[in-house]
Amino acid sequence: MAYQLSEKTYKVPVELFIENRQRLVEALKAKFGDSTGNVVLLEGGREQNRYNTDAADLPFRQESYFFWTFGVHESEFYGLIDVSTGKSVLFPPRLHPSYAIWDGKINDETFFKDKYSVDEVHFNDDGVIANYLKTIGTKKLHLLRAENTDSQNVLEPAKFSGIEQFTQDVSVLYGVIAELRVIKTEKEIQVMRYASKIASEAHRAAMKHMRPGLYEYQLESLFRHTSYYHGGCRHLAYTCIAASGCNGSILHYGHANAPNDRFIKDGDMCLFDMGPEYNCYASDITTSFPANGKFNDKQKVVYNAVLDANLAVLKQAKPGVRWTDMHILSEKVILEHLKKAGLVTGDIDEAVKARIGAVFMPHGLGHFIGLDVHDCGGYLGDALPRSTEPGLKSLRTTRTLKENMVITIEPGCYFIDFLLDEALADPVKSKFLVKAEIDKYRGLGGVRIEDDVVIRAAGNENLSDLPRTVEEIENFMASGEWNEKTIESRISEYLK
Repeated sequence: MAYQLSEKTYKVPVELFIENRQRLVEALKAKFGDSTGNVVLLEGGREQNRYNTDAADLPFRQESYFFWTFGVHESEFYGLIDVSTGKSVLFPPRLHPSYAIWDGKINDETFFKDKYSVDEVHFNDDGVIANYLKTIGTKKLHLLRAENTDSQNVLEPAKFSGIEQFTQDVSVLYGVIAELRVIKTEKEIQVMRYASKIASEAHRAAMKHMRPGLYEYQLESLFRHTSYYHGGCRHLAYTCIAASGCNGSILHYGHANAPNDRFIKDGDMCLFDMGPEYNCYASDITTSFPANGKFNDKQKVVYNAVLDANLAVLKQAKPGVRWTDMHILSEKVILEHLKKAGLVTGDIDEAVKARIGAVFMPHGLGHFIGLDVHDCGGYLGDALPRSTEPGLKSLRTTRTLKENMVITIEPGCYFIDFLLDEALADPVKSKFLVKAEIDKYRGLGGVRIEDDVVIRAAGNENLSDLPRTVEEIENFMASGEWNEKTIESRISEYLK
């Protein structure tokens, strides 16, 4: 049964998850040789209440590894795959009869079997999972223990009544599933195309309605509305960054201590990093543009530096290219522009070695994206160890690119007082910096241009769809009406 929030949104085929399970079975069989008695068991997410209340904190969103495997949207499910046969089984919770009063119809096992196209469904009564595992002759139970290489947080293995009766292995599954998630199927990419299309339309709406005199949160609100109302995106992939003026230099602006609450002024540069997710697949797009619709000379210098870096990476990031090299490329392009504008001096290659690039771009160039906005697998495969150098240590992957990886390309240039003052006080770094010129740019904030890109040998596919050059942005912001009907028509045309 396909997933579709309404006839106005993209219909996600259930075959996407059938294919994912088939890929997992094939990968495990290749690893095991004899797969008899090897069983995968995953536990889905659980709804969380707000602190000590009985109110759900947020609309439930499924745990990503479980969703990749089964496509289940509901909470408290378990899922099983018999590796030798490929058979898939779901174990939904048996709901209390009162659920029918407060939350609606209680669905039976056949409903879930049809909805998720699995072989069997059994309600998770006490001992059901353990008894089923015995019935199919389980010799080894493969559980998922996943440590995130960005947060260092650990997803703990599944637990259920009677698990102690089985030999458990947590050494295999993470590496296999994470690597499969890194390389997207065409069905996954199609969902991500849609999510990025909706993100692009929501960014266009924000750009079109921007004017000095609004507050940042009002544009965030419009972005959220467009994503959900027109795109059916119930969740955002991350906290919205709707930064104006000097706030553009706060890399993770939008948090509780800086909640997109600044009054937008004439002459401000805006940096909007916002992305919805659809069917749990994320988008992550950043636009940078002047609040009044016209770039001033300093804004043009910084914007064109970042745009050229973005385009250079988009052109050269091919299968076989190491991502670390693309990060260095983006630094060089930006520094060349800053040198031409008089902010940087000296040999650019030497400036890169001195890590001057990280003074203006302290974050990594980009990251894998998929079911998580910072998707898994960045330090698997042929990844180099994480660097300890400024800028490079923030890379979320150091891998060699492969066909059908989906990665963000997001170079940026920021004027962060802390980093500028630190570098100007450094006897080595200060030789490359022209303080008098840099000081003229303080307060500008920053520029980031971020696209979601599918790596292809025949030419990368940019999933973002936005005006990007200075001329395109100025013309778009100055052009005619842009309303709900415009957005609806553009999305409807895309879905044809």
